[in-house]
Amino acid sequence: MDGKFALIEAGGTKFVVGVADGSRRILARTRIETTCPQEVIPAAIEWLRQQSGNYRAAGIASFGPLDLDPASPKWGHITGTTKSGWSNTDMAGPFGRALGCPVAIDTDVNGAALSEWMWGAGAGTQSSLYLTVGTGIGGGAIVGGQLIRGVSHPEMGHIRMPRHPADRDFTGHCPFHGDCLEGLAAGPSIKARWGSSLSHLPSDHVGHEMIAWYLAQAVTTFQAILEPARIIFGGGVMETPGLIERIRDEASAGSNGYFAGDAQKVIVPPMLGNDSGLLGALAISRTASWAES
Repeated sequence: MDGKFALIEAGGTKFVVGVADGSRRILARTRIETTCPQEVIPAAIEWLRQQSGNYRAAGIASFGPLDLDPASPKWGHITGTTKSGWSNTDMAGPFGRALGCPVAIDTDVNGAALSEWMWGAGAGTQSSLYLTVGTGIGGGAIVGGQLIRGVSHPEMGHIRMPRHPADRDFTGHCPFHGDCLEGLAAGPSIKARWGSSLSHLPSDHVGHEMIAWYLAQAVTTFQAILEPARIIFGGGVMETPGLIERIRDEASAGSNGYFAGDAQKVIVPPMLGNDSGLLGALAISRTASWAES
């Protein structure tokens, strides 16, 4: 697939903007702090214009929620987000108008799911699930080479959870649901309980066991629904030493041998490293309905 692609990884803390060629080489990139849409989007567009005057397409992997209904007048907009100042922001439109090329948009976690399935830890499988555990928790699933969508994109971080026996008094940190998965195991919920990130807690702190237990409960839930060949865990919380091993152990114990596959092979880290966000945007652009035309 010839030509250059404009790539936008739109995160709640930073935008990473890049240019890639058809062989998925990232030719240039920059970082823009996420302030307000009136500052960030024009800055990203201006940088992209400086890199190339001609793009085959633009791919946007964005924080959400997003309106992804092609028939909706709000397609490509961020909808009701907790990120101050960003609700009802048109993400796709300004890039398409300014760059004069088709634009594809999806959630950042769907982008990560696609890129890891195409080129990373999920490559060669028919089904793969990506879960990011950081400031929030989100998930994207590939089945038969296609992203799973319904009326909108999945919100896997908002599944309801059983409570860990040592965690009965914490009300949860999600402003919508309290003690959903995100409200119990994302970075802000960890800091709300213990005043620290998980990686800075002592190795024998109960927090390590508790967060691994919640994430293992999510694993067995998604295995029951999808039975994916890979469950790929990314995000800042997953950089905690030993966490993925704890999740494997807890998931194996919790499933009691019911689900298929070896936890060591099913529950894995991502393979694309620092390029995962931009490659997610590239994957989104390359799987759009017009990409092969």
